[in-house]
Amino acid sequence: MLSRLKALFAPERKASRTGRLIALESGGRARWTPRDYAALSREGYAKNAIVYRAVRLIAESVGGLSFVLYEGAHEITVHPLIDLVARPNPRQDGASFLEAVASHLLLAGNAYVEAVGLAGESAPNIELRELYALRPDRMKVVPGPDGWPQAYEYTVAGQTVRFDQAMTLPPILHLSLFNPLDDYYGLSPLEAAAVAVDTHNAAAKWNKALLDNAARPSGALVYDGAEGNVLSAAQFERLKSELTDEYQGTAHAGRPMLLEGGLDWKPMSLSPQDMDFMEAKHAAAREIALAFGVPPMLLAIPGDNTYSNYQEANRVFWRQTVLPLGNRIGAALTQWLAPAFGRDLALAVDADRIDALSADRAALWDRVTKAPFLTVNEKRAATGYGAIPGGDVVG
Repeated sequence: MLSRLKALFAPERKASRTGRLIALESGGRARWTPRDYAALSREGYAKNAIVYRAVRLIAESVGGLSFVLYEGAHEITVHPLIDLVARPNPRQDGASFLEAVASHLLLAGNAYVEAVGLAGESAPNIELRELYALRPDRMKVVPGPDGWPQAYEYTVAGQTVRFDQAMTLPPILHLSLFNPLDDYYGLSPLEAAAVAVDTHNAAAKWNKALLDNAARPSGALVYDGAEGNVLSAAQFERLKSELTDEYQGTAHAGRPMLLEGGLDWKPMSLSPQDMDFMEAKHAAAREIALAFGVPPMLLAIPGDNTYSNYQEANRVFWRQTVLPLGNRIGAALTQWLAPAFGRDLALAVDADRIDALSADRAALWDRVTKAPFLTVNEKRAATGYGAIPGGDVVG
């Protein structure tokens, strides 16, 4: 009888049945990201104008967003969380902080935010003072026995700081883009566009080399000596070194050649089809823009006729790229900081303050205004406003 009672009133446990399978992969040891973040950033962001502009365009747009805080269905205008997001730390304002988080997500697929409070505080009395965006290449995940991150280790100049996540308010927020092949680290758009970035960089270097060489091979030197005679190895090397030292490069462009007897100059050039690397370069640029979710028209890439005009491309950019990323960052921050500020909070982007979407708002207001079957409060709810007393009448 006692055994039956124990079976009936056994304590409930919440645990993933696949957790121990995930843990077998790491065994509780620190696991570094498998990609070379520095190489990707150097070849992409630092050396490719398309990647640089795409990342800056998205990050600056996210940094310029205005956020509103909701407690349930009510909007709050004064709250410590709003102040914290607006002034996250002494070195950054809210826009710079959000730009850093968005840039890390786009370049590394991962972004890490550290929460700093007063020492000795515990939930629910935690008073957060600062938020910091940490470099993703310096952070590594330490999986726990159940397969979930148990801690994070941040290493700089040979020194490591460990952040234990087994707290009411974990000190590290890890945002990651979906990666189908990794349990802990996200997949960045830059990595997905790596081949297109290499192609674009190679095309730029090739065009630069052609310009340095007058955009064509100058010609060929043909030895016209006695039949059966060829240049000796010493003569061939001397001629090649003279050409390299005296006639190649931009500093010697247009210099006339002085030839000895038996050498004849044959001018030659590439066909226009062989010289057309620009289309391949533009195709690679469009692939890069596609990976980051930026319409090519906004990056001044020619040959793209997908969008009827610039305004339409700009609206698509804000609707499909900036707003989803901004709302995701806001939702992650509120879920993470809930123990310190309240669990029924939601930080969302205020789309009404985005100038690029003003035409969409005007169209929405026009449709709602012309709907005679809706009450005043229903019209206000459809446009994102709260109810008013006496508004439950058709208007």
